[in-house]
Amino acid sequence: MTVDLEDLAARAVEAALASGASDAEAWCEESVGREIRVYDGEVESLSDAGGRGLGVRAFVDGRSGYAYGTDLSDAGVGALAAAAREAALVADPDEHGGLPDQSGATPVGGLRSAEMAGWSTGRKVDLALEIERAARAREGVTQVENAVYSDAEGSVALANSRGFGGSYSETQAWAYASAFAGEGADLMTGFGVGLGRDPAALDADAIGGEAADRALALVGARQPESRRCAVVMDAFVAASFVGFIGGMLSAEAVQRGRSLFAGREGEAVADQSLRLVDDATDPEGPGSAPFDGEGSPSTRTPLIAGGRLASYLYDVRTARKDGRGTTANARRGSYRTPPSVGPTNLLVEPGGETLGQLVARADAGLYVTDVAGLHSGVNPVSGTFSVGASGRLIENGELASPVREITIASDLLSMLKGVAAVGSQARWVPFGGSIKAPPLLIAEMAVSGA
Repeated sequence: MTVDLEDLAARAVEAALASGASDAEAWCEESVGREIRVYDGEVESLSDAGGRGLGVRAFVDGRSGYAYGTDLSDAGVGALAAAAREAALVADPDEHGGLPDQSGATPVGGLRSAEMAGWSTGRKVDLALEIERAARAREGVTQVENAVYSDAEGSVALANSRGFGGSYSETQAWAYASAFAGEGADLMTGFGVGLGRDPAALDADAIGGEAADRALALVGARQPESRRCAVVMDAFVAASFVGFIGGMLSAEAVQRGRSLFAGREGEAVADQSLRLVDDATDPEGPGSAPFDGEGSPSTRTPLIAGGRLASYLYDVRTARKDGRGTTANARRGSYRTPPSVGPTNLLVEPGGETLGQLVARADAGLYVTDVAGLHSGVNPVSGTFSVGASGRLIENGELASPVREITIASDLLSMLKGVAAVGSQARWVPFGGSIKAPPLLIAEMAVSGA
């Protein structure tokens, strides 16, 4: 069945109003995704799945209800609209809820690549196999655990009873590999990843080679002595911390008292060299879109600028609670869930120093390439953290012996204020969200080892 998503969303809004809702919105989407896993030169699994669905949010006397489903017939849409209205009748009233006062869309180009259609399944399988071969080709690699190619094509549409209607389409492709080097107790693992709007954006040699090189760099790793020293975080590790911080800048977390940054807007929270923004208008960003999950036009929001906390991330409800405007950060996981506040694309603006220059400045420090247990090891209220890590020692400003079974500890504010330099080579990292980050040099952290 061919469905016009904008028409479907408009019909759902009309049905909700006809059922007795005073206001309504409808979000509908369709998508298809593929995943190809290869192992030892053979295709291990290949999946191709698609879906289409509709979610309706209805408002009645300051209350809201949500319902979703996949029956897109007139009867199915009417039933969903009625169910959303019924859910609203039994919900608690919310004086801050409701639709945006103003809706719209920001032109964002490049979200959909026409080249995706030119890639057959066979070509995508070949790409995954090339990634695995690139990882295995590195001398010293003992195994490649997996090499995976995935992509997705989708379209969404949103309409509300205030007259807004809009839609957009996007494509995404990504691939990763996990390689092992060493043997027995010295078996080390490395991860490589790439992403873009279509398979042509993925460099098989770079992805496979990165996985191999990261594993090989840790062969022979030992536990060092405890120390306090400068720490260089590679882009993967920096992105992991940035993703956690982005979640703490959600206005909902702040309003619930579940964030270290509550009450700190305008305060100095970081070194001036660190600039963090949330940007839903970046054409390369996996989280980019012309409008958010409520129909507010997408925007670029500075979060940390000049060393100070510039803003929190708001959807309509949290913005009204704080007496301000939304930052267009209402996010949708899918049509199955109503919108909730969250980051789009978190970007750490790059600085002027290469990774080699950061390492040189660290002198006798630590280069961290992997952390474990970040989300369980960080207290979101106090900001204190203690997480497992591995990487390389830095001696006389150069990378030295590999280390593992270490713990790095600090608190997020001290870490942010201790940023001594920001790297110049930022990259997209799909860890804990959509994040673009460069390496970071932290002036001092506690490193626990032997």
